[in-house]
Amino acid sequence: MSWRVTIPCNRAEGEAVGDMEEPFGDHPNPPVIVADEPDEHRPDDWRIHAYFEAEPTAAELAVLAGLASGEPVIEELADEDWVTRSQAGLQPIEAGRFFVRTPAHPPREGAINFLIDAGLAFGTGHHHTTRGCLVALDRMAGEGKRFGRIADIGTGTGLLAFGAMALWPDALAIATDIDPISIDVTSDNAALNGVALGEGPGELALAVADGMAHPALAARAPFDLLIANILAGPLIELAEDFVAATAPGGTILLAGLLDTQADAVTAAYVERGCRLVEPGTGEWRVLVLERSA
Repeated sequence: MSWRVTIPCNRAEGEAVGDMEEPFGDHPNPPVIVADEPDEHRPDDWRIHAYFEAEPTAAELAVLAGLASGEPVIEELADEDWVTRSQAGLQPIEAGRFFVRTPAHPPREGAINFLIDAGLAFGTGHHHTTRGCLVALDRMAGEGKRFGRIADIGTGTGLLAFGAMALWPDALAIATDIDPISIDVTSDNAALNGVALGEGPGELALAVADGMAHPALAARAPFDLLIANILAGPLIELAEDFVAATAPGGTILLAGLLDTQADAVTAAYVERGCRLVEPGTGEWRVLVLERSA
C-alpha cells in the first residue's frame, strides 16, 4: 500500500514547491511532492500532494504542514505505481508551440512535445514561470532571433534548455544546476526526449555549478542567450556575473520572480548596462533583457 497527504494551499505556496530544496533533508526515503491547480477558474486554490510508500509519521506530517497553511488530508491508496498516480493529476500544458506532458498523457500532433517525469521532484513546466519562459523563447524564434551560444542556469529538469535547442538546433548549449540530482534528472529527461548530450553544436553539455562558477561556463562565454529561472534573490546576486557572461547585444531571460520583485530584479540588470525588452505580466513575471552592444 501507499499513502497520500493532500494539503490545500494558495498559488504562491504551490508554485514554491518546484523551487524549494528537499524539505525532508537526508530522509532515506522522502515522499514525492507535487502541486497542482485543480480548477483554472479558481487560480489561487492549489493543492500540494505528498506520496509516501508507508504511513507518514507525525514528524513527516509536521514537515509537510510547514509548506502550506491548509489542513492535511491523509489517504491510504491501493497497491499501485504511486509515482504514476502522482503524475496523473498534472495536466499537460501548452506554451506557444510547446506541449509539455507527463507519461500519463499522450503527445500532441503538430506540437513540439516534451516528456518530463514529474516523479523526479523538479519543476515540470506547470509552473507559470516555466510556461512563460517557453512562450518567450517561442516568440523570439518567431521574430527571427538566432542564438548560437545558449546557457540555462538552474536548469531543474532541463526543460528550458531542451526548448531552446528545439528552436535553435545548431547552437552550442549548456545546462547547469547547483544540485547534482537535477543534472542527473536532466540527463534522464534528455534521453526520454531524444536530446543529444555532448560538447558540440546541437548537443547539450551538463555541469553542476554554483551560479557561473564553472570552467565549462567560462569556456563557452560569452552567451547570446542566457536563461535563468530561479528566484529573485539569486537573480539579483548574480546580475553582475550574468551580464558579464552575456555577449553585447545578447538576450537574458529571467524568471522565478513575483511581480512585486520585478522592479528590483530589473534595476540590478539595467544598472549593469542592460535594457528591459519585455517586463512580463501577471503575478509571476518573465523578464526579457538585452545587454547593450
